[in-house]
Amino acid sequence: MKALIQRVAHASVAVDGKAVGKIDQGLLVLLAVEKRDDAASADKLLKKILNYRVFADNEEKMNLSVLDVDGGVLIVSQFTLAADTNKGLRPSFSSAGGPELAERLYDYTVAQARQVTPKVATGIFAADMKVTLLNDGPVTFMLES
Repeated sequence: MKALIQRVAHASVAVDGKAVGKIDQGLLVLLAVEKRDDAASADKLLKKILNYRVFADNEEKMNLSVLDVDGGVLIVSQFTLAADTNKGLRPSFSSAGGPELAERLYDYTVAQARQVTPKVATGIFAADMKVTLLNDGPVTFMLES
């Protein structure tokens, strides 16, 4: 699995012009599932996301996690992160997990996150979504399981 995480002052996702998920300070997580992924890779990645230290402490060093700052987590499915862009001018999605696997692991990841923190919002799997965010920093990292 892959996750592009962005530290945000706020973020939201809308479908058909209607907000479906919103957070204040926290992490926007764009999540991709690949063919070889399973619940163990989802657990490993989620643990890393929730504990990754990207928020400033009192000395302005990135030493705090989203859990430490009681921040929100907005999880949005993003299969294009699984693209192979090494060759040519068109991405290949041959390593992306199929829709059934991807939805199952996306739902699983969201459910596991909600067991750790109540501040989890989501988009709608496979929908045409509009994501709005104020990247704080900017701070952006690609994480993989």
